[in-house]
Amino acid sequence: MSSRSPHHAVYVISVAAELAGMHPQTLRIYERRGLVNPARTNGGNRRYSDHDISLLRRISELAELGMNLEGIRRVMELEAEVSELRRRLEESERRLAMVADEAERRQRRDLVPLRQAVALYGERFRFPGA
Repeated sequence: MSSRSPHHAVYVISVAAELAGMHPQTLRIYERRGLVNPARTNGGNRRYSDHDISLLRRISELAELGMNLEGIRRVMELEAEVSELRRRLEESERRLAMVADEAERRQRRDLVPLRQAVALYGERFRFPGA
């Protein structure tokens, strides 16, 4: 298993195209349309990451469903937005749980036990001064 990040760009266009099952020219078209944004070397050569390859495969899946490139771009934007919203929701839920736990701990610390009084059977309580 690789220890590099999925966003680490290592593949030249020919290798990326082969891994994604596409022609290199198709990758250039997708880049021009804003569907994928490969990294560039200092010399200007494209480098694709594992994440880019996943995106290319997703584009291929959507194209096979009959979507045009603009539809694919929009679907991918919405998928990214949903993913980000899920991440934010999970983070909010974690923070809420932490705050609730802390509030519960604080409440338990603030509780002061009442003294327990012993009442003897048969004795009547007298109000002072009665």
